[in-house]
Amino acid sequence: MEIKSNILKYKPLGIYTQNENVVYMREDCHVCISEGFEALTRIRVSNLTTSVIASLHIITSDVLGLGEIGLSRIAAKKLKVSDGETLYVSHLEPIESLSYVRAKIYNQKLDYKAYKEIITDIIEGDYSNIHLSAFITACAGDRMDIDEISNLTKAMIASGKQLDWNKEIVVDKHCIGGLPGNRTTPIIVAITAAYGLTMPKTSSRAITSPAGTADTMEVLTNVTLSGKEIKRVVNQEGGCLVWGGSAQLSPADDILIKVEKALDIDSEGQLIASVLSKKAAAGSTHVVIDIPVGETAKVRSEEAAKKLKEHMETVGKAVGLQIKVVITDGCQPVGRGIGPNLEAIDLLDVLQNKGDAPKDLKERALLLAGNLLELSEKVETGKGMETAKELLESGKAYQKFEAICRAQGRFSKTLIAPFQFEMYAPKQGVIKKIDNRKIAKLAKLSGAPQSKLAGIWMNVHLGDKIEKGQLLFTLYAESTGELNYAMEYYNNHDDIITIN
Repeated sequence: MEIKSNILKYKPLGIYTQNENVVYMREDCHVCISEGFEALTRIRVSNLTTSVIASLHIITSDVLGLGEIGLSRIAAKKLKVSDGETLYVSHLEPIESLSYVRAKIYNQKLDYKAYKEIITDIIEGDYSNIHLSAFITACAGDRMDIDEISNLTKAMIASGKQLDWNKEIVVDKHCIGGLPGNRTTPIIVAITAAYGLTMPKTSSRAITSPAGTADTMEVLTNVTLSGKEIKRVVNQEGGCLVWGGSAQLSPADDILIKVEKALDIDSEGQLIASVLSKKAAAGSTHVVIDIPVGETAKVRSEEAAKKLKEHMETVGKAVGLQIKVVITDGCQPVGRGIGPNLEAIDLLDVLQNKGDAPKDLKERALLLAGNLLELSEKVETGKGMETAKELLESGKAYQKFEAICRAQGRFSKTLIAPFQFEMYAPKQGVIKKIDNRKIAKLAKLSGAPQSKLAGIWMNVHLGDKIEKGQLLFTLYAESTGELNYAMEYYNNHDDIITIN
């Protein structure tokens, strides 16, 4: 009987690597030696039904026995492999789409076919994080023209599932980001669904912020719903607030986002493709885009905002979306809470019409909801904000919000983090500047968004006159280690809040 030299037995190791397929083999493994494999070599691992491409990590301890092979959790899941199962290892054939990535590195223009092949290979798991980083970096810094952005967007739409609501009008909203606490989306969904419009809101988790809409909503309800469950909720209540990754809408986007987060890169071309591919795949027809502009926001100038607005509208038209861009003030955080749980408190206070609810969050949500109602052409131009306000202040929006949460599986109460520290003004004066990026980093160092209760509760806004010793904000954390870590950052940066 012929004995194959590339056969190994699978042993589960329980190693989590996010989206990265990783294979683990002993340094003295007969396959490693005979095939000449080295650490980080890309190889193909197969069973009788399927295969994955994975990066090789070399083990020098006895965690694996002779003749055994390990896989990262994501690779094992794709192979549907069980303990002791036979796996076959082989050299990797060339990944053809990488030639397009190399071309883009040298600033060549790519067509739809190129982007389609790249996105297909990304979803298949053929790209390592090194390859993903190269692709993301090659597309950053205005290196994609409007045709390329449109082609990438179309490729990302085609890569996953697409929802069809059999409705002429399906509305949606997105904020470009960079503004801590700007949690208007749940309020807008509640208002538009209460009016009778359909708004299946799929949101990302945080990329570079202390909370995304999905992170905040997860405090209150279930957000990991399948496409079938999303349809049930939307057909029942007219709207939903879920994590887009679970529905496999533009699945390449969630893979790219994880690497963008690590690189702290959010290029315009991929930002547009990310946003609009998700909207189109979710079955949306009319979308309002909020672009906050400020010195420390993601978009820093009116000129940049107008350019982004033009590109959003052009690409939107190319993929069949009606886009309305609203340029807003991005000079400071919105509301009081920064972090999933604290932002949930804010949005509930607005929806419940509490007297101490943050006015800036309410006004921004009404402005965007009003624009969305008017964009749908179901509300007369100039009457959108008034209609939105009536739906909010009558309590209809809150009733709809609670109904949506319950339809998604639960409606939970907010909590308070066990550890907190109050930061006081070192002198008398006027709040001159609040650095959005540094406030966001401070909230992340306290544990947000992974620690849902962590974050910052703001007590001041730009222009406020304050006394020495007045409370500026409270820092919340779920452990003393994270609290101390955040406080160390605060003590080393005296320009997070500038007092004149």
